[in-house]
Amino acid sequence: MTEAELMMPMRTGEIRIHDEEGFEGMRRAGKLVAECLDMLVPEVKPGVTTAHLDDLIREFVLDHGAQSATIGYRGYRHASCISLNHVICHGIPGDRPLKDGDIANIDVTLILDGWHGDHSRMYAAGQPKRKAERLMDVTYEALMAGIAAVKPGNRFGDIGAAISAIAAKNRLSVVEDFCGHGLGQLFHDEPNVVHSARAGTGPELKPGMFFTIEPMLNIGRKDAAILPDGWTAVTRDRQLSAQYEHSVGVTKDGVEVFTTSPKGWHTPHTVKL
Repeated sequence: MTEAELMMPMRTGEIRIHDEEGFEGMRRAGKLVAECLDMLVPEVKPGVTTAHLDDLIREFVLDHGAQSATIGYRGYRHASCISLNHVICHGIPGDRPLKDGDIANIDVTLILDGWHGDHSRMYAAGQPKRKAERLMDVTYEALMAGIAAVKPGNRFGDIGAAISAIAAKNRLSVVEDFCGHGLGQLFHDEPNVVHSARAGTGPELKPGMFFTIEPMLNIGRKDAAILPDGWTAVTRDRQLSAQYEHSVGVTKDGVEVFTTSPKGWHTPHTVKL
């Protein structure tokens, strides 16, 4: 273990409450990772490999004085997870060129001055099919509904209830094998933030809590399978999946989203350059 790792806080099993210094740290980290995902918008197109996109991310992170949280994490060797089409999450960048109509979730976590910015968006190479566009649109709507449920006095179950209500209305399924998580000076901390839950359940939301909300919605069934590489999670029925993720903090009267796009490119598949 390095000296830097020894100085990091340890996971305690309790939900941390952060002060204004923590909010400032998360704002800086969140802004930088959002700028990174903005940078990728014109780069995602047919013929480009996901390995090339990962190289761009790695260079961006280093050029801005940050570190990749995923390189070296449990043996992982890449600066991003890039999940195509029926891959739910944790897709490994590689040499496969993107094809016209492919959709991709690009998930990046960086560390800036000890604070973690964790963020993902959906991108489209070329022109996606209508059902893929609808899936991405509804998944973003579900994310924002979950975020709208974040305020002091509400409970974590209210987040999952809001997300699952949007999914059910649109006849999509919510993946239950993966969830959001606390973060800050740790990559993964308490609590687990589930995306399908009953309103009024779970711990109470309190000012100073930091966590991700990152719903994964499928066109088909919610069931996931892990490929032999130990990372890649796919839909068992090979139907399309989509995911959006923000890092947020509970304020005294609501929620602050740390990973808002500086360019307003919250949904890259809708951006026309």
